Amino acid sequence: MTLDKVVGSAAEAVADIPSGASLAVGGFGLCGIPMVLIDALLERRVGDLSVVSNNCGVDDWGLGVLLAQGLIRKMTSSYVGENKEFARQYLSGELELELTPQGTLAEKLRAGGSGIAAFYTQTGVGTQVSEGGLPQRYAADGSIALASEAKPKQVFEYRGADREFVLETAITTDFALVHALRGDRHGNLVFDKSARNFSPLAAMAGAVCVAEVEELVEPGELDPDAVHLPGIYVDRLVVVGTDVEKRIEKRTVRQTETAEGN
Repeated sequence: MTLDKVVGSAAEAVADIPSGASLAVGGFGLCGIPMVLIDALLERRVGDLSVVSNNCGVDDWGLGVLLAQGLIRKMTSSYVGENKEFARQYLSGELELELTPQGTLAEKLRAGGSGIAAFYTQTGVGTQVSEGGLPQRYAADGSIALASEAKPKQVFEYRGADREFVLETAITTDFALVHALRGDRHGNLVFDKSARNFSPLAAMAGAVCVAEVEELVEPGELDPDAVHLPGIYVDRLVVVGTDVEKRIEKRTVRQTETAEGN
């Protein structure tokens, strides 16, 4: 592998992602999503995808554009809201969904990237997360076609008491797609504030990580202490520029107060 990981275009960066691939995709809501890479997949009409991401964008942006075209077969996510098509496809049986607690999802990705096959957590104990029966796919008539299975549990002494934990397996995927503020040619990445979110974890979990960056710098220009994701996890880099479109899910403003205070 060459140390210079920069490729010429987003289309080239995702050219070998086949239909049926599994993807870990960074982002939280619409914050920090790799939209240029998502659009490149949409252009190629890559389908039958199994996608791991906190959510599925909104109806017309983010992963939602792939979902709207029927290109996603399964989502592993923490949140279904803000996307009516996501909810519709899930409830109608068109989409499989593995609903996962948010912190557990983050740790499953981190574990996958760290070579840890599974781990125990208290999150979900006593619920359908651990006991099974959580609907993953519905039938057309509204019945449950596929439900989650019960997960192994174990009691451990923790902080002076015996507590029950549930075993969660790690997540690894064929590819990972992330967006970063800045990167060097060796793939070292810096994310912008909250846009960091799930991205380093998603990048770690993918066997091949493709990163889009707003700004490219030369090796040695990044302060090593400022690097959020080492280049060892990144395989390809595409420069998308600083004027890439970034949308806000919900904009909340308050009325301007007048001189009279009204």
